[in-house]
Amino acid sequence: MSINIRCASTEDLLNIQHCNLQCLPENYQMKYYLYHALSWPQLSYVAEDEKGRIVGYVLAKMEEDCEDNPHGHITSLAVKRSHRRLGIAQKLMNQASRAMVECFGAKYVSLHVRRSNRAALNLYTSSLQFEVSEVEPKYYADGEDAYAMKRDLSSFYQEKNAAKEKVNKDGTPHMHTGRCCEHS
Repeated sequence: MSINIRCASTEDLLNIQHCNLQCLPENYQMKYYLYHALSWPQLSYVAEDEKGRIVGYVLAKMEEDCEDNPHGHITSLAVKRSHRRLGIAQKLMNQASRAMVECFGAKYVSLHVRRSNRAALNLYTSSLQFEVSEVEPKYYADGEDAYAMKRDLSSFYQEKNAAKEKVNKDGTPHMHTGRCCEHS
């Protein structure tokens, strides 16, 4: 099964919303997706199957109140049931985290997850090295508590520094322009 991870565009927003409605109890109005797409176009990604259908997404942003300690936030992550356990969520999260570092100099990324969501907790702690920073009581609309989690992004800084030494296929130095580009 071939999966393509790419930057989300405004043309993807209806399909992202549809994926969200299929997968998650937290749903957003279209203007919230549009806000992310226009404010941080380089931070949200989609996963497409071989027919170009969106099977997963990550919606991400930068926190705006912390210039001295820049960090990102994962607003929403979803992968359709038919495509779970294939590493797609991990790839989406890593791509968004990498872009936070490359484009905004993020030091860490945060997210919230339901206390009852064991599969997501396992992904975040085991595969992505997130740590629980606190419990936020009654965080969700239905009253369920959330774990507030953080992931240090220093490993992406090491990757970024190594990428400075990379060259393009034509022999010119690779320069990241702040837009989406292919990462090897």
